[in-house]
Amino acid sequence: MKKLAFIIMTGILLVGCAKTDNPFFAAYENEYGAPPFEKIKTEHYLPAFKEGIKQHQAEIEAIANSAEAPTFANTIEALDFSGELLSKVSSVFFNLYSAETNDQMAEIANEVSPMLTEHNDNMYLNDKLFERVKALYESRESLELTTEQQRLLEKYYKGFVRSGAALSAEDKEKLRAINKELGLAELAFGQNVLAETNAFQKVVENEADLAGLPESVRQAAAEEAKAAGMEGKWLFTTQKASFIPVLQYSENRELRKELLMAYANRGDNDNANDNKENINTIMKLRVQRAQLLGFETPAAFILDNTMAKTPQAVYDFLKTVWEPAVKQAKAEAYELQKLMDAEGKGEKLEAWDWWFYAEKLRKAKYDLDEEELRPYFKLDNVRKGAFDLAGKLWGLKFKKLESMPTYHADVEMFEVTDADGSLIGVLYTDYFPRPGKRGGAWMNNITEQFKKDGKNHRPVIINVGNFSKPTADKPSLLNMDEVETLFHEFGHALHGLLSQTTYISVSATNVSRDFVELPSQIMENWCFEPDVMKTYALHYESGEVIPNELIEKIQKAGTFNQGFVMTELLSAALLDMDYHMMKDTSSFDVREFEKTSLERIGMIPEIIVRYRSTYFNHVFGGGYAAGYYSYTWAEVLDADAYQAFVETGDIYNKEVATAFRRNVLEKGGSDDPMTLYRTFRGGDPNPEALLRKRGFIQ
Repeated sequence: MKKLAFIIMTGILLVGCAKTDNPFFAAYENEYGAPPFEKIKTEHYLPAFKEGIKQHQAEIEAIANSAEAPTFANTIEALDFSGELLSKVSSVFFNLYSAETNDQMAEIANEVSPMLTEHNDNMYLNDKLFERVKALYESRESLELTTEQQRLLEKYYKGFVRSGAALSAEDKEKLRAINKELGLAELAFGQNVLAETNAFQKVVENEADLAGLPESVRQAAAEEAKAAGMEGKWLFTTQKASFIPVLQYSENRELRKELLMAYANRGDNDNANDNKENINTIMKLRVQRAQLLGFETPAAFILDNTMAKTPQAVYDFLKTVWEPAVKQAKAEAYELQKLMDAEGKGEKLEAWDWWFYAEKLRKAKYDLDEEELRPYFKLDNVRKGAFDLAGKLWGLKFKKLESMPTYHADVEMFEVTDADGSLIGVLYTDYFPRPGKRGGAWMNNITEQFKKDGKNHRPVIINVGNFSKPTADKPSLLNMDEVETLFHEFGHALHGLLSQTTYISVSATNVSRDFVELPSQIMENWCFEPDVMKTYALHYESGEVIPNELIEKIQKAGTFNQGFVMTELLSAALLDMDYHMMKDTSSFDVREFEKTSLERIGMIPEIIVRYRSTYFNHVFGGGYAAGYYSYTWAEVLDADAYQAFVETGDIYNKEVATAFRRNVLEKGGSDDPMTLYRTFRGGDPNPEALLRKRGFIQ
């Protein structure tokens, strides 16, 4: 179904603007179909939302009330191509709401979210419209549809049923109320996480407290302090680019503890931004919705529409990885404790010690210090390395567009063309943290690829991150995790850019949640391959290619600390599942629920779950409810898929790359995901590929 961003907030009175002055009411004039950001003002959004809803509702009514018998063209296809203005304003607004928000944007979101929720319900709870869709679905075998059309019809039919179209009139009204309240609670959750992230500042006044920190980290903290009007001091925040280096290198144990716990307690400080009550509200409403729609739990409802299909399948899968992961994590904890014991301080390994002693152990075992790699990981070069890889695999070319407007000075824009020179699409990159941007990294569409009236409409894609910022005398220099994240999000971008479907609702990343991470995660396999590194890992001052001895160290340390990494990740996936296996709507204690969930799986106390409940935006503020397992599920796919290249002896193998492009990247959701995978790979994915990649088996 057409993706409408349903995010919510309450009333604001904005000065209206004439349609002729509103850039959303006119066709974008540039050749790429990219928004004219220089013309878009805050006051343009609300009128465009209202008119977009009005126009879309009129289109829906025309389809529903048509005197003609339902056909694929006059019902399903018509629905998929409807709502152009609403999609146009939604995509720009909600992209900026995540990446460049402010109080006024939040107020608009508060106002439009209930409007969008109501509009969504008006479509999916329209009896006449559902009858047309249902009639087509029930006669689908005789319609002579293409595979893509069959998938689209099935997606719409399931979408209507899952949205309550088959409910009684009374239950439809209950569902409307649930949807509206749920949208508000999910939005409030995300706002609180952003507010908590922005609120915390750790100011260091004594340079002795910075012992162990590399000069680059000190300089970045000094510049943060200067920007905040505290020149001569050092400022740290709960942005990962700020506090992770402290966890890795600071000899000040109390500083490490303070920063980690500030990060881990976001939304759980019993203040105005506390999220525990929001979680109670969200889960109560999700349980009510699932049971109203005939499912026992939210997980059963959500997973019915995924590759996994059932909660038990997810638990069974996670268990196969959890057991070797936590076993490895315990072995790693033992090694780290031995390092601490050797120092004779009598200290016990805690969560704020893990990163610090892991760095010491990495240095001792492999003579590898992440900080000595940073000078070779200049952000611009890493991005170019990702671009060059796409060129070697698929012939893509990237050209920076200097004259096109963007929404922030940090944002850059690239034209993407195919090997034959034809336009693939446009990619924006937005890589640095700022107060108006939520944490993390993501890809999104500003416009999606589709084909209509003989034209292949090419997409406009955005990659957003929160990477290490440039300093006064150094460019942005990334750590290994940031390099991997850049390649990961670029993989999502390629999924969006290379789409070749006809219909928007099955285009690009409009696939099941547990398939969408395959194109992103497979790119991570290349980023530290020696041949690939030599294309981008150039010293930012000398231009020297990273020495072979450093590459060898990276390769040898490839499975280092993977027990920690996977335990941190899988515990979050299992916590997510436990929440969504709830059956009753009575109030519960969030802290106690989380504690019980983690104790049940045998979580070791030296590791904090990657996302504690109160800032688990993926699950309570985003689209990964009962879906965080997807990252690990897709890692089985990506590890197995990458083997298709490795088995040829050529990681750039053109035949395999073309098969992956044709059968996965271009197909979007136009066919069953496992069918697409089997067509590419010639068989089912082998779960052992993941365990071997992580070093859990040989």
